[in-house]
Amino acid sequence: MGTVVLGTGSCLPSRVLSNVDLEQIVDTSDEWIRTRTGIENRRIGGPGEKTYQIAARAASEALSMAGVTAADISLLIVGTISSHMLMPSCACFVQQEIGADNAFAYDVNAACSGFLYGLDIADKHIRADRQAKVLVIGAEALSSRLNWQDRNTCILFGDGAGAAVLGHVEDERRRILGTNHRSDGRLWQLLYMHQSPSTNPDLLVPDNPGVHIIMEGREVFKHAVKAMEDAVDGVLRATGMSIWDIDLLIPHQANIRILKKLMERLDIPEEKVILNVMHYGNTSAASIPIALDETNRAGLLQPGKTVLFCSFGGGFTWGATLLRW
Repeated sequence: MGTVVLGTGSCLPSRVLSNVDLEQIVDTSDEWIRTRTGIENRRIGGPGEKTYQIAARAASEALSMAGVTAADISLLIVGTISSHMLMPSCACFVQQEIGADNAFAYDVNAACSGFLYGLDIADKHIRADRQAKVLVIGAEALSSRLNWQDRNTCILFGDGAGAAVLGHVEDERRRILGTNHRSDGRLWQLLYMHQSPSTNPDLLVPDNPGVHIIMEGREVFKHAVKAMEDAVDGVLRATGMSIWDIDLLIPHQANIRILKKLMERLDIPEEKVILNVMHYGNTSAASIPIALDETNRAGLLQPGKTVLFCSFGGGFTWGATLLRW
């Protein structure tokens, strides 16, 4: 008896920004980006497209797959760092957009770990109320938070949203088996975004340096690999499992160098790892739920499979979640 994923959904803006396109914007090249990040394309929201709008579309897909109505949702969580307003929350805008009138809604600000933090909260909520249906979303419109003159950051990020509906089932084999989440605020200056969100209507002209993502890439790389490795080791120890018991690993899609090093440190074969960073770049809190939805719709998540998630983001925040599908 436990918490399971009843349905998944995702939404990716239609505009594709390729590495070749970026060559016209900033001093970079397709070869330079590919060799350092593995990224080939990323999605960019259209003019006026808000985070909550792509979040709502992902949510609607997840609700449809789950066979659950928006009115059935009792808790709605959005992991995001790029809502178009500080107040109300992105979650409240999503609630209005999809008609989840019976839910209480709030955002989780944990950067790339936002979706996994949301899963942990959802699991505890459902353990307390087995009738509850929880909608967890990771959604970002990071293109409006980038300095398009800084080739070290603007090449990395993209826009998108992913969602999952969670609920309770009586099958004791299917459940969230364990979680292991941490944070360390002492290292915030290695990855941060100052001030409040901006409207920034023109992607190519930064309107205020304070709202852009600032990152010390080499330091982030070092901490990200170690933190995710430790988080995975912790959740495996707590559940009495080993990496060889894992059927699929769905990690945060940061960049290919981090992912390759993580696979090496975990000693997990690449065929067990879901990778889509080449298509969408780093979508922060949206990356894991987008990858989850694509994996689910591809038919790769049969009942009984063990699925491991891990993430690392600004804060620093990091963690791992293990479930049996």
